Amino acid sequence: MSEAAPTLTGATVPRLPKGVRLHHDETRAQWLLMGPERLFKLDPIALEILRRCDGATDLATMIGDLARQFEADAATVDKDVRAFLGELVARGMVVLT
Repeated sequence: MSEAAPTLTGATVPRLPKGVRLHHDETRAQWLLMGPERLFKLDPIALEILRRCDGATDLATMIGDLARQFEADAATVDKDVRAFLGELVARGMVVLT
């Protein structure tokens, strides 16, 4: 049985759960998302998304900030951020409040 995709609204506030953290590997000059028995290498855009998963910033604010920072179309950013966070929620690396 497959799980339903998480519902992400503009008011959704993502955060990293207990045991999951951002870590900069100085040796490899690489940002990582680290969790129990899991490790994800992050590109600069993924890092900026996850830095905003602070338990205080809602999805609408996050998307607006990212669209401005990267001078990108807000609709495209919205679609990409929702897909990225949805995948991380499914993997237990982000929780929604």
